[in-house]
Amino acid sequence: MTGASAARRALMVLAALGGVGGGAWLAWRRLAPGEAGAEAVGLLRGLSLPDAEGQPFDLGQTAGRTLVLNFWATWCPPCVEEMPELAELHTEISGAQGMVIGIGIDSPVNIREFASKRRFPYPLLVGGTGGTELSRRFGNTSGALPFTVLIDPAGQVVLRVLGRIRLPQLRASVLPLLRKPAGKST
Repeated sequence: MTGASAARRALMVLAALGGVGGGAWLAWRRLAPGEAGAEAVGLLRGLSLPDAEGQPFDLGQTAGRTLVLNFWATWCPPCVEEMPELAELHTEISGAQGMVIGIGIDSPVNIREFASKRRFPYPLLVGGTGGTELSRRFGNTSGALPFTVLIDPAGQVVLRVLGRIRLPQLRASVLPLLRKPAGKST
């Protein structure tokens, strides 16, 4: 092998590594949550979405509460896998002005069938394709699922998680935001 061909080969390897690195960086940037728009919480609280049975759920009633907002779909395995953990968290925090809400990026029929087979203690709402746009307003620029947003009682976005949540980490972020139930002191 001549010096020129070795140098050419080294340049090709460097170019390939640069391309792989650049592609990985672009993929990471595309999938990393962007900034949540300042109007996202206001938009959310102005909505009324149907629940799994088709009854309207006024999201304005979440004002003043710690809210774990989870965007999910019936066809998304990690979404379905994390739902029992979200149910556990909802049960833990519901007495302290906290709640979990699931917004399904799916059809009303699929969400109704899913909810009839699996019971969860938190509201499962139908967001449809409009739910994707709402998740984008909260910084989910890729539109990937699951996507979870933690909103404090003052309406500030505290945490955004793209991908499957881990209950211990989510719990550690949620618990300090809760109000103590009346009559309880520590």
